[in-house]
Amino acid sequence: MEGTGTTFRKELVSKLLHLHFKDDKTRVSGGALLLTAELLKVFVMAAVRSIRQAQAEDLACVGVDQLEKVLPQLLLDF
Repeated sequence: MEGTGTTFRKELVSKLLHLHFKDDKTRVSGGALLLTAELLKVFVMAAVRSIRQAQAEDLACVGVDQLEKVLPQLLLDF
């Protein structure tokens, strides 16, 4: 995803959002779907960075320490 221009499909984001709405009549605008897709992309990229950090430290699983090491980059993405 990183640097490839890959994004989440609007249909997928809409389905994910509607799974958590209490009212079935709730509607989401196209702009809100695009923004939510971009936020999902940023968080997935942060997870990938955390995995790479854990691999660089020869760890089998990602812990809080690896997430804390990539948080500054996550904040810069916003």
